[in-house]
Amino acid sequence: MSHEDFPTEHPAVVTCGLPYANGDLHIGHLRTYVGGDIYSRALKRLGQQTAFVCGSDMHGTPVAVNAAEEGVTPEEFALRHHEQYEDTFPKFDVDFDNYGHTDDATNTETTQEIVRTLEEEGYVYEKEIPVAYDPDADQWLPDRFVEGTCPYCGEHARGDECDEGCGRHLEPGEIEDPVSTVTGNPAEYRNREHKFFAVSDLQEYLGEFIDRLEGTSNAQNQPREWIEGELQDWCITRDMDWGIDYPGEDDLVLYVWVDAPIEYISSTKQYTDRVGADAFDWERAWREDGEVVHIIGRDIIQHHTVFWPAMLRASGYVEPRAVMASGFITLEGKGFSTSRNRAVWAEEYLDEGFRPDLLRYYLATNGGFQQDVDFSWARFRERVNNELVGTVGNFAYRSLLFAAREFGGTPDAALSADVRERIETAMAEFEAGVNDYSVRDVGDAAVRLAQFGNEYIQRNEPWKLGDDDPEKAQVIRDCVQLAKAVAVLFEPVTPEAAERLWADLNEDGDVHGVGLDAALDAPVATFEEPTELFEKIPEERVEELNEKLDARVEASAAADDADETAADGDVAADESDAAAAADLEPLADERIGFEDFQELDIRVGEIVAAEGIEGADKLAKLTVDIGLEERQIVAGIKQLHDVDSLPGTKIVVVANLEKAELFGVESNGMLLAAGDQADLLTTHGDAVPGTKIQ
Repeated sequence: MSHEDFPTEHPAVVTCGLPYANGDLHIGHLRTYVGGDIYSRALKRLGQQTAFVCGSDMHGTPVAVNAAEEGVTPEEFALRHHEQYEDTFPKFDVDFDNYGHTDDATNTETTQEIVRTLEEEGYVYEKEIPVAYDPDADQWLPDRFVEGTCPYCGEHARGDECDEGCGRHLEPGEIEDPVSTVTGNPAEYRNREHKFFAVSDLQEYLGEFIDRLEGTSNAQNQPREWIEGELQDWCITRDMDWGIDYPGEDDLVLYVWVDAPIEYISSTKQYTDRVGADAFDWERAWREDGEVVHIIGRDIIQHHTVFWPAMLRASGYVEPRAVMASGFITLEGKGFSTSRNRAVWAEEYLDEGFRPDLLRYYLATNGGFQQDVDFSWARFRERVNNELVGTVGNFAYRSLLFAAREFGGTPDAALSADVRERIETAMAEFEAGVNDYSVRDVGDAAVRLAQFGNEYIQRNEPWKLGDDDPEKAQVIRDCVQLAKAVAVLFEPVTPEAAERLWADLNEDGDVHGVGLDAALDAPVATFEEPTELFEKIPEERVEELNEKLDARVEASAAADDADETAADGDVAADESDAAAAADLEPLADERIGFEDFQELDIRVGEIVAAEGIEGADKLAKLTVDIGLEERQIVAGIKQLHDVDSLPGTKIVVVANLEKAELFGVESNGMLLAAGDQADLLTTHGDAVPGTKIQ
């Protein structure tokens, strides 16, 4: 691995977090896979040797639990979803070089080999720990087979994670008041020998690793409280049948977070097996000098920046060069909820007749990769119509149509120096986007170039120039070159549209295989009239799509209500989507008087500094300027906002709230935020810090 700018002479591996084989894909899931595909295509465009690999995560207790509910084996259940993902990704032009799964022979062999190496190197030890046991079912209760109370925050939690409270990862035996999800009866703790990976032995290494890690700032900063605090060893075995057997043990399988990331290596192996080591050498990439880039969701940062690099280091593999962690996606300001059918499903999007390029563009360029993104059909229509149709499509069509009708193709003229320079600038922006790990900048480079093209043709008005005027040929020659450059630069984001634009230009070869320099190669002399790259979305389509979504959510809610009545109000929590938002709370019946409201001292504040609180997964410590003084405020926003980007943000603060102490840190005030995603309240105008809100 190097830290040189891409392209380097070392082979690169780009991976996406494995989709869990436990449910259908919606557009929220697609963000990291589309981002990974764009990034890998962009690397290849720069001339970087790259393998883009992934696979389905088949193991773990959720698969076992849901398979049992369906009355099928975990293997049958997981394979069904794996095959669905294999079929769905290509429909969105997510073009993996290899897509495997964690239960295949390659990953089983690689995982057991790595675990044996960890043992040989002295990083695995046995320890007796309390494990939940259901005496009625006569079985051990790993992970999601047990629920109870989080020992850290007191909220209801699953056996492996405090999903409703602090979000902390929980080890076996930690959950309090355990209850079996198999029978619903109280569970009991019994001592059991399990295997532990001594992550704490690698704490010094991890501190150095996180300092040199590239990627998004949330991936670089969020793990520091783990690495710089009291780093805990990981229990890497579970008491269940479904999973990869621990080497030499009949009754233990490996924890899913052991074999899941190893699939990145296994999938690369399978790619080499198919194309040959001369085309791509997995051993060089993973054991010598590979440039490994992980593209993941924000909720699995710790696994990829603490546990995984420690395992790689201890077993003799290269560490990741970069981790790009995406923000969450909401739907009309609320979380996706699979239980209430509140989602835009991947297959539904395609069934509505929309091209994959439109969604790829929206997901890639609607905010920075690590920022949260809200999807709405209205905003989707607006960006498609204004940017794809109005800017990119409009420039390509009007330029090539004029060129085909007036000149039969590319005019016989040299490319002007100014336009060449502008294309070179766009190429530099594209390359900088790759090295800044910004898929938005990669996409914006092409859109800005098309915008320049529209301004250029409008400014020069070639339709007003005479046929013998050499300036007419010059302008159109420049526009054809700009259109070709847009095809080259925009291919990673909109591969289908780029392919059609390439065909309209009558170019030889494959637009997916050319290098970035092709943007300045002379266009073909002759071509026919072009096609429209994108179509406008009518306003009535938005109304129709929103009505469908509302009706579906309503029907699902009605079905839930019917189930509640039948079950006498005993409704299980939806475990299929941790990011699902709760329904809006009813308005309070009790009213307060105006005098009570006036007692609240609510002020405009400005965040001066922000940092995470060590040991607290959700809490951030903010220094806030409220005009008359600076206050320290603790807020549960660390997992919902990029803490490093908060300084300079205007917020609204309750200044006369009683002081409190959270995780040993004093909080002197409270910021106001909306909803489960902690949408920070701010001011529309330029109110200065300290301004009273009334």
